[in-house]
Amino acid sequence: MLDKFIKAVISVIGASLGAFVGVLLNQNDFLKLPNYQNVLVIIGISLVFGIIFLLLSTKIKNISLGIVGSFERELLKFSTTDIIWGAVGLIVGFVIAFLISQPFSDIKYVGTIVAILSYFTFGYLGIKISTRKKDDFVWPQINLKKQSTNKKQDKTKKEITSPKILDTSVIIDGRISDICKTGFVEGTLIIPEFVLKELRHIADSSDSLKRNRGRRGLDILNILQKDDTVHVVIESKDYGDNIEVDVKLLKLAKELGGKVLTNDFNLNKVAEFQGVEVLNINELANAVKPVVLPGEEMTVMVVKDGKESGQGLAYLDDGTMIVVEGGKKCIGDSVVVTVTSVLQTAAGRMIFAKLKNVINKAV
Repeated sequence: MLDKFIKAVISVIGASLGAFVGVLLNQNDFLKLPNYQNVLVIIGISLVFGIIFLLLSTKIKNISLGIVGSFERELLKFSTTDIIWGAVGLIVGFVIAFLISQPFSDIKYVGTIVAILSYFTFGYLGIKISTRKKDDFVWPQINLKKQSTNKKQDKTKKEITSPKILDTSVIIDGRISDICKTGFVEGTLIIPEFVLKELRHIADSSDSLKRNRGRRGLDILNILQKDDTVHVVIESKDYGDNIEVDVKLLKLAKELGGKVLTNDFNLNKVAEFQGVEVLNINELANAVKPVVLPGEEMTVMVVKDGKESGQGLAYLDDGTMIVVEGGKKCIGDSVVVTVTSVLQTAAGRMIFAKLKNVINKAV
């Protein structure tokens, strides 16, 4: 029923268009016929257009739905604030175009051309200027203050108050929640909609490991939202489904002037290349590990053998691996070792030590 109604509407639109074309031809003296014959010709053109539109109604409907869908997808890429300011800018642009085109309205053809160009040009400029400069309209007093301060103060203020954009890996990792509770993270935490979408996709995965990781990430977000010490904002801006999440994160960070919170090594390197500031949780964890100097002694338990012959491996409470020379024979024992060297790698810190004595022999 609905399909028939749509076809009828398309046919009426086609007939109306045909009637308009017939009237236009008549007014411009293309139809040099008596009045009643002109009427018949206009009716005939209207019927022809109506039949053509009826025959092509299915294609016209599909094309129209495709255009509407594309327009909707493009519109969803922008935030609500951008859409509102874009609409305001479009109205202002149309008003300016109307005022400019009025003096030319009485000039045949020229007036129409000037009006079309004016509306397109100033409508486009209105949208662009209003969306890009919306902060100047919303917070003029802040911008005036910025202009009165020097660049060094602006940079310092930006570094302090810049928002922190969380990626998927750091949410799933979970340590961000504990860090926020300590008060070391300042400013607003931004959770992009496309990151939430990726988390939901992981949480719905058929793989049990991925599913648990995704659900853990969603639990961490709930904890962050309930935490009064941090301000969490959901950012709706997106850049299309055909762009990778990491690329979207870097684009959003550039637009908002924020920093990306992550523990992804590859994202860290790409962000560094593109000039986007990154706060890496793994780097923070390595930075707060206890400093161990060569020559120091410590008590550890050898838990397994190492890669090289005779080596044993032990671990500190924070997960730092200790390679004990000659420790293979002491697997399962608590031993005193002397640190010989410390190696800092991208994966973390490794401590090399030599066996001093066994203090607790395994039974």
